[in-house]
Amino acid sequence: MDILFLGTSAAEGCPALFCECDVCVKTRILGGKNIRSRSSIQVDGELKIDWPPDTYLHLLKNNLNLARVKYLFITHNHYDHLHPDDLTMRQKPFAHMKDGSNLHIYGSRDTVDQILKVVEDPSKLGLILHRLEPFETVDAGKFKVTALPADHASDRVCLIYLIESRGRIILHGYDSGFFPEEAWQRMKDYRFDLVILDCTNGALPHTRYHMGLEGVVRVKKRMISEGIADKDTLFVATHFSHNGLLTYDELVSRLLPEGIETAYDGLTIEI
Repeated sequence: MDILFLGTSAAEGCPALFCECDVCVKTRILGGKNIRSRSSIQVDGELKIDWPPDTYLHLLKNNLNLARVKYLFITHNHYDHLHPDDLTMRQKPFAHMKDGSNLHIYGSRDTVDQILKVVEDPSKLGLILHRLEPFETVDAGKFKVTALPADHASDRVCLIYLIESRGRIILHGYDSGFFPEEAWQRMKDYRFDLVILDCTNGALPHTRYHMGLEGVVRVKKRMISEGIADKDTLFVATHFSHNGLLTYDELVSRLLPEGIETAYDGLTIEI
């Protein structure tokens, strides 16, 4: 599987719109991998996780053809992970797609209801909406995807995803704090090739709703101790906030000794 990290920031981006904190000031000066847009990944050009307000920017920076995306999985309906207005651009005269293929969108009931507030008739846009419950598994073309509960928001259902294809297994683990115990129990059935983890809090010690360095390292240690991961598993931290107090190089200096890679916009991984 080919995984492309389109965006790697928390909701406000980095640098944040109006922010003058030390990290945002440094980010504007340093540029490069410190510049982060709202989080999303794409797998094999066909499966996408999340639909942030920076999707058009991702298209431009990565020369994407979003008409070829067949499956879109949404973690939850916070605005930085679901910007449904852009889905209306699938209709004429805004888009002229050659094969007229459908886009299957998967998410919680909250997520689907949010989309329906903007898209009155999904079928006219070639959208097929699927409501997912935690622990439900669906077949999406060559992918098998299982939804697990995230620790993120108490007022809505938030999901993380297990993605299986061609004998490889990915855990897509943002937005989430330290995973709920019922998710851990389900993960014992797997051995991951790639684990993508939320590191929003950076140097801060908090592990509820989002994780930081401490939480990411703790997850890795538990996965290895329980056989969910091993020495060949690749761990990647993403979804960073300026409020985590660390620039890209500072994150690398803290995560690399723990055997964890620091994601950046445009990072590609093949497993």
